[in-house]
Amino acid sequence: MSFDLVEIRDLKVAFDGTQVLHGINLSVDRGEALGLVGESGCGKSVTWLAALGLLPGKAAISGSVRIEGNELCSAPRQALERVRGGRIAMIFQDPSSSLNPVIRIGRQITEALTLHRGIGGETARAEALRLLDMVGIPDARRRFDLFPHEFSGGQCQRLMIAMALAGQPDLLIADEPTTALDATIQAQILDLLNQLRAETGMATVFISHDLGAVSQVCERVCVMYAGRIVEQGSITQLFSRPRHPYTRGLFDAIPRLDGPRTRLVPIPGTVPNPKQLTAGCAFSPRCAHSVASCDFQRPELDVMEDGRRLACFNPVLADEPTPALQTVMEDA
Repeated sequence: MSFDLVEIRDLKVAFDGTQVLHGINLSVDRGEALGLVGESGCGKSVTWLAALGLLPGKAAISGSVRIEGNELCSAPRQALERVRGGRIAMIFQDPSSSLNPVIRIGRQITEALTLHRGIGGETARAEALRLLDMVGIPDARRRFDLFPHEFSGGQCQRLMIAMALAGQPDLLIADEPTTALDATIQAQILDLLNQLRAETGMATVFISHDLGAVSQVCERVCVMYAGRIVEQGSITQLFSRPRHPYTRGLFDAIPRLDGPRTRLVPIPGTVPNPKQLTAGCAFSPRCAHSVASCDFQRPELDVMEDGRRLACFNPVLADEPTPALQTVMEDA
């Protein structure tokens, strides 16, 4: 029997009785690059923190998370710890808060090698230097014994990637890995992720609100809103003809750098408070396509004629892309 590398089914998360994830269903195949997009507060990071058992104890988690058919949600702690960093590694948003400021970089990487691969001493040092070279840290041998504050922001992100690769993971989860980096460094990190996936064959989940970055890394995209997936499909499907009004709104809000200056079309309002969700579609109060049924009935994520999955009663017509959307597609 063949399994997806990671399969998440009906994943729900609640904090203090308030549900923030409402039955997430998604899968990641071996070697695949999956993008997870949406505004802040839509549940992108929480989905994977829950999958890895990294949420605080007050979080109530239900559903199923399987890696090659083996359940993680009910797995004992020791089994879960072997998966974290070993089978699945995660790069967090802020490397400066993820790296230990009082431990030298070389030791942090060799500790990961010892924990996940059982190697130590000079063998671990040599492998750590190889990883630093792989992620593009210049003069790695000299900088092996430096502290995190002696590296730039972009280099700290590369260090986090090196630590994530130490366990030779099957899946790398990159949570906003280009946040707070300038455009040149962002491009370098994206190129590095593509290169590493090609060289190692690992799958990648790229969590971001930057649609341009997603277009450069991913093959398939899930759009999340208010703790649910509202549209899911290939990069070509979603980026050339988005059908959900929320997906289309994300593209309409992208500024175009070439051509005539035009006013941006922002999505009105904000992501709703999880405590104030109604029985209808969560996006309905912000949606220009809303119909009467949207206010009291929630659309299911159904398969469309082109194979994508969509949760909407009145989807956007498959018309020509907007100028901003065309710009993103040209950059992809």
